[in-house]
Amino acid sequence: MPDYANGKICYIDIPAIDIDASAAFYKSVFGWEIRKRGDGSTAFTDSVGQVSGTWSTGRNPSAEIAILIYIMCDDIEASVQAVTANGGEITQPVGMDAPEITAQFRDPVGNIFSLYQEPTLKK
Repeated sequence: MPDYANGKICYIDIPAIDIDASAAFYKSVFGWEIRKRGDGSTAFTDSVGQVSGTWSTGRNPSAEIAILIYIMCDDIEASVQAVTANGGEITQPVGMDAPEITAQFRDPVGNIFSLYQEPTLKK
């Protein structure tokens, strides 16, 4: 069960062109749980059950860095490979924010996110 507390970021609405394609990308790359809601819309829960969200059409992708959302990964190099293998693009390689272990990517629609690996997980 997710933690519920004042101030917790709990929901993300990601712009999409094809919701099924976007859902497939995030499921393949990060293992997000994809589900259909009662109204038929597609939603997700992150891999640890703490953040949920959806994809929406009719909005432009977040293609310029404004608010940057970081997605935690166990092995950043494997995540970089998964992003590119599934149609995403690395826009900032690993090492540019050293000593932090990060990279930025653009999903197939054009939304920019960052990857983050906890230093204690460094392989």
